[in-house]
Amino acid sequence: METVSVALIGLGTIGTGVAKILLEHSDVLVSAAGRQVVLAKICDKDITTNRGITLPSEIMTTDIDSVANDKSISVVIELIGGLEPARTFVLKMLRAGKNVITANKALIAQHGQELFDTARGCGRTIAFEAAVCGGIPILGTLMTSLQANRVKSIHAIVNGTCNFILSQMEENGTNYNDAVKEAQRLGYAEANPAMDVDGTDSVQKLTILSQLAFGMTVDWKSIPRTGIEAVDAIDFRYARELGYKIKLLAVADASSNDIELHVSPTLVRKTDPLSRVSDAFNAVRVIGDCVGPVFFHGLGAGRMPTASAIVGDLIDTVLGRTAITAGALQLWNENKREAKRKDPNEFYGKSYLRMLVDDQPGVVHNISGVLGKHKISIASMIQHETTEPKQNGKPPVFLIIATHKSREGDMLEAINEMENISSVHGKVVRMRVLD
Repeated sequence: METVSVALIGLGTIGTGVAKILLEHSDVLVSAAGRQVVLAKICDKDITTNRGITLPSEIMTTDIDSVANDKSISVVIELIGGLEPARTFVLKMLRAGKNVITANKALIAQHGQELFDTARGCGRTIAFEAAVCGGIPILGTLMTSLQANRVKSIHAIVNGTCNFILSQMEENGTNYNDAVKEAQRLGYAEANPAMDVDGTDSVQKLTILSQLAFGMTVDWKSIPRTGIEAVDAIDFRYARELGYKIKLLAVADASSNDIELHVSPTLVRKTDPLSRVSDAFNAVRVIGDCVGPVFFHGLGAGRMPTASAIVGDLIDTVLGRTAITAGALQLWNENKREAKRKDPNEFYGKSYLRMLVDDQPGVVHNISGVLGKHKISIASMIQHETTEPKQNGKPPVFLIIATHKSREGDMLEAINEMENISSVHGKVVRMRVLD
């Protein structure tokens, strides 16, 4: 039986899970791949720490060149994360004639064109299913099963950390800071969770989804994004009164000629399946012009779900399916015609606005006047007393406004103008509302 030798770069949480599958499920791999898949080398800067798994000492190394120069190794799995040295290592492996598998969404989002151009030039492939939504097979589905469709929209919860934090705030009334600490305690959030909570992680994943769905090569930094830091526990109360829950959504909408891309906290109707995705789970809803809506739900992170996706990519690579798909789709190819992005100012949608205002006659009139000036129609309004310190002799009140659809540029101008009204205190919190 033919043998395929595999190297693993990075022996962290996910790498340990991959090694466990390769060493303990060899019979399953033989059955799926029709070949003997052998873990020939593991490269990590730390090969002495006990990771709870028995690894043959002869396959351990700290020398990346020993992997690149080993001609018997045909597939390399990169799991060190980050941009460097991951980019350098992946390019080195491709140029050494090895196919690459990675779970590194930041690397693909930032350097996709360079990496895939290099892979094409070297006659090699890059597989990356685990880069988005862990064990949920959304990328492979977009690249194969849904190819007969023109994708009309993607609405996705792609960051389990944020979803866990929002779920804690929604279900337990936990404040934001305590919810973050709980996420860190359980291992869902890093010590510095900034890239999760500010929307960066979700935007990078949306960049990859938009490449597969629409052929768009997008600078992820140019996609409008709002994180969850400004969401307060009180927003969940008001959202419930309006019939919604709050989720951090990554959205790609092709309902017009141009593609709308953004990431932001969003009010989702309680009847929508996305609203019922809780804790650290991910979900993706794709609407195709032929298939209609399809919904994917599962663990978007974690050792074994992510390792499962990586080993799935390994089987596809060994069987040659990755090469066939890559050749047909020409991912991140600058010569491929791309869809056009919509100007963010031209997005249209409903909004939720929360502001702290003086409890005085005329305040609502002034605010509604600003909205009307910018062609924004009010759908509903809620006003609640607060325990905030007095302003102008009386405690201020929270004013909650739900709007009808309006142009994004008009909404941003209106918010800026409202924040300059003397009876409005602090920033206006705005969230999108999903129809």
